[in-house]
Amino acid sequence: MKKYRTRVVDAILREKLEGKGAVLIEGPKWCGKTTTAEQIAKSVLYMDDPQTIEQNINMASLNPKRLLSGQTPRLIDEWQIAPKLWDAIRFEVDHRDDLGQFVLTGSAVPPDTREITHSGTGRFSWLMMRPMSLYESGESTGEVSLSRLFEGNGEVDGESKLDLDRIAFLICRGGWPRAIDMRDKIALNQAIDYYDAVVHSDINRVDNAQKDPERVKRLMRSLARNQGQQIANTAIAADIAANEEATINQETVASYIGALKKIFVVEDMPAWNPNLRSKSAIRTSDTRYYVDASIAAAALGIGPSDLINDLNTMGFLFEAMCIRDLRVFAEALGGSVYHFRNKAGLECDTVVHLRNGSYGLIEIKLGGEKLIKEGVETLTTLARSIDTTKMKAPAFRMILTATDRYAYRREDGICIVPIGCLRD
Repeated sequence: MKKYRTRVVDAILREKLEGKGAVLIEGPKWCGKTTTAEQIAKSVLYMDDPQTIEQNINMASLNPKRLLSGQTPRLIDEWQIAPKLWDAIRFEVDHRDDLGQFVLTGSAVPPDTREITHSGTGRFSWLMMRPMSLYESGESTGEVSLSRLFEGNGEVDGESKLDLDRIAFLICRGGWPRAIDMRDKIALNQAIDYYDAVVHSDINRVDNAQKDPERVKRLMRSLARNQGQQIANTAIAADIAANEEATINQETVASYIGALKKIFVVEDMPAWNPNLRSKSAIRTSDTRYYVDASIAAAALGIGPSDLINDLNTMGFLFEAMCIRDLRVFAEALGGSVYHFRNKAGLECDTVVHLRNGSYGLIEIKLGGEKLIKEGVETLTTLARSIDTTKMKAPAFRMILTATDRYAYRREDGICIVPIGCLRD
């Protein structure tokens, strides 16, 4: 039996079970939801077990209480296969009048929510789980803590063990738990297999409607080309028309992207809206990202050597990998990750904003003196434009890099941190 690697969400799950009757863990297939839930569960129902799936679905309609019997917390894995379970679990939580009763996992939104009559408010808590960060997979030393930066700890010190070649490999391998301990060649195949499953099968599970695999591929390639961009569905359709033999209309693009979001393959980033002294309007369009940069690499049909030979593309996919890690860490801190851009051209790659109003400004760069300088100018300009009479000053300013070896704080207070040193 493989040793379980500790996940950032472990502590979050325990806390949520202390405060609610049921917790729903959502996220992409193969990111480790079931394995994480199994660590805390005292009994388990695998809804998609091939030997019992039909019985489980029937029982969910005829006698759902039988499926919910067992030691608690009871794990209901892939609950969305039988949406009627939702109301049954809500009923049980109400009548047992106790906390920490159920953990549900789901890798897709139910195709038919008409069978659900209650939202679950007050009974359920939601938890988003993503592929592993570099800290969780053991590639980051974890010497620089995001939470300590928010607390105002002045020390920033660490040494990354990752060079550019290894970063390129990690982008393409992704944070899929099963791939972590495989030899490199086999590990790289896992993201490709994941992409193939999405194209040929998983995307159809959302609405049980068969989609053209070639159209899905074209769409996913376009999304991969536009990682980190604020690009409309019309522009994606135009990009496909310019780069592929066939075209896809805007409505199909919207439908397919919606399906990818429902299986947690795409996770766009909302815009941050601070109080600025500037009168420039803020662009509020979401920024396009896959939940893991390896999906983009697989969609483009590229590997680590291709990234090394095309540093521009590598820069975009490195940013996507960093966004994954920052989202994992922000979840642990009770925060969210945003993108900022105004119509005057001022842009910041990432803003991590906590519920208490604290926030950090982060620029993501491959590294090198020129790119670091650009990042410093952006962070300095944005920090000066924030009206601190109406909101807090940033808790920290950081440039997150790929190739820099050491983590340190500059004289102007800006932190230079290799991704190979960061943790929650």
